[in-house]
Amino acid sequence: MNNNPSEGKLMDHEADGIKELDNLLPRWWVWLFNLTIIYSVIYMIYYHVAGAGDLQAAEYTKEWKRGEEIKSAAITKFESGIATLTPSTNKTELGEGQRLYVNYCAPCHRPDGGGLVGPNLCDDYWIHGSNYVDNVKTVINGVPAKGMLTWRGVLNPDQIKAVSSYVYTLRGTSPKNPKPAENTVTAPTGPSAFE
Repeated sequence: MNNNPSEGKLMDHEADGIKELDNLLPRWWVWLFNLTIIYSVIYMIYYHVAGAGDLQAAEYTKEWKRGEEIKSAAITKFESGIATLTPSTNKTELGEGQRLYVNYCAPCHRPDGGGLVGPNLCDDYWIHGSNYVDNVKTVINGVPAKGMLTWRGVLNPDQIKAVSSYVYTLRGTSPKNPKPAENTVTAPTGPSAFE
């Protein structure tokens, strides 16, 4: 090593004309590095050896259970007041209901409510009841025997109310080429434009 201060602390070797300096690391950096080592040892002992703290999987499970309890309480409170619900006429809420309907319901009921795999929502015959409260119950509980999913836990109470209100507005509309009412037996008419 070259000890001449005017030339700096150059090492005795070079590669491709590049000479390496032999400077010490800053003290703050060395202390920070040592603190990270000390922290990692404490962390390992606390979480992995002693098991005093929850690991990430356990923390996630706790948070998930807490979230499920909150959702369950909200749905239970909502269901206790279903009998008094009335359909919304608020344009913003109906717009949100339409968005939810298009995302979740239209694949089975068509965007216009004319029915595809699921029944026609525009005629006067509804299998599970035609009043608004029946709509809400059908959305919440689904119809597993017919392949309709339950939306409990997927949609929050405000979303359930919004989509049920929107579905309620479809009744009496006239979509193009709708599926026949479920209480009628009709002769086959051939494939639908939506099939």
